[in-house]
Amino acid sequence: MIERYSRKEMSRIWKPENKFKKWLEVEILACEAWAKLGEIPKNALNNIKTKADFNIRRIDEIERTVKHDVISFLTSVAGFVGPDSRYIHRGLTSSDILDTSLALLLKEAADLIITDIKKLMDVIKKRAFEHKNTVMIGRSHGIHAEPITFGLKMALWYEEMKRNLARMERAREIISYGKLSGAVGTFANIPPSVEEYVCKKLGLKPAPVATQIIQRDRHAEYFTTLAIIASSIEKIAVEIRHLQRTEVLEAEEPFTEGQKGSSAMPHKRNPVLSENLTGIARLVRSYANAAMENIPLWHERDISHSSVERVIAPDATILVDFMLTRMTGLVRDLVVYPENMKENLNKLNGLIFSQGVLLALIEKGAAREDAYQIVQRNAMKAWKEKKEFKGLLLKDKEVTERLSQKDIEACFDISRHVKNVDYIFKRVFKS
Repeated sequence: MIERYSRKEMSRIWKPENKFKKWLEVEILACEAWAKLGEIPKNALNNIKTKADFNIRRIDEIERTVKHDVISFLTSVAGFVGPDSRYIHRGLTSSDILDTSLALLLKEAADLIITDIKKLMDVIKKRAFEHKNTVMIGRSHGIHAEPITFGLKMALWYEEMKRNLARMERAREIISYGKLSGAVGTFANIPPSVEEYVCKKLGLKPAPVATQIIQRDRHAEYFTTLAIIASSIEKIAVEIRHLQRTEVLEAEEPFTEGQKGSSAMPHKRNPVLSENLTGIARLVRSYANAAMENIPLWHERDISHSSVERVIAPDATILVDFMLTRMTGLVRDLVVYPENMKENLNKLNGLIFSQGVLLALIEKGAAREDAYQIVQRNAMKAWKEKKEFKGLLLKDKEVTERLSQKDIEACFDISRHVKNVDYIFKRVFKS
């Protein structure tokens, strides 16, 4: 992934140095397990543990000739260990090392993403309570519907991120499996106890059954989870973009001192952070699709998944980490305009209270279809002629013969729309 979207905390995980450290850790633990079985002399094990190391430049140099990354790595390690290196990689196949270490890397990345999600949730919660009673118009199909509060909108984001947290914790668990069962998963040249020992030491579980590799449905679930998280972030970003439109301007991204919105138009304040997140989400979703394509491999394994994972594993985790961190800052510093919300609330001259009038007529004995026609007739007149909805109702005999002025006034009481906000907040923010 390009540096622009890479935070050092996550990109560090995917650096060659960390990858090879994981490979070496798996190999040394396997040697420990063999030694416990009496298959590696104690002095040889001590020598391996003391001297085992690698040189990245040397690995790259060897790989240019042998065209095999694990063999290149093992050759480099052997140069540090000497003759006792013959005990390293005993009974193993390359994928034993690759898949087990990949599980460690993905688990490490998951830990960081889980922390990111919790930070975003904390910020959303704070802003939700800040605007719990900030009334605004709710929209369906982009059209004014009925009043809500901005806090409720944020509570929705929080609840979704809560589900994403559970998904990511599940993804971390489903990926935390290793395998050291040999070329086709049969333990032909290595006892299961080695696998059990190594996985326990690494904080992984042994895959109950494997081929040459750990099955890729686990990885597909992991990357699909990242795609869902990215889509949730995009959902918030798209909402902010809509709220920042000139004609709406109910909320706006922070615009820092010295920031410029356009090379041509000095007045521009564009929602560039949100637009950026929308674009990145498309990439992460594409990685999920690639991960699902990796599930059906030939027989006990082919290599078609390998090139895919070399790209999507670092890129997807780096991007989601970036997205979560950026959205956390965006929500924290989001500028909210309650007065504009109030102004927009009244743009339809009271039409947003039409359902209350409909229900009041029904309660007074009108048939639903008749009541609907009466209310809609007045609503369309108010819409087309830009007249006050309440005033039209007060002049309509079919309305006034059933509803008093007090009844009609009550239909336009905004408090009925926000009376259950506290109840909803208690359900969302239980802990």
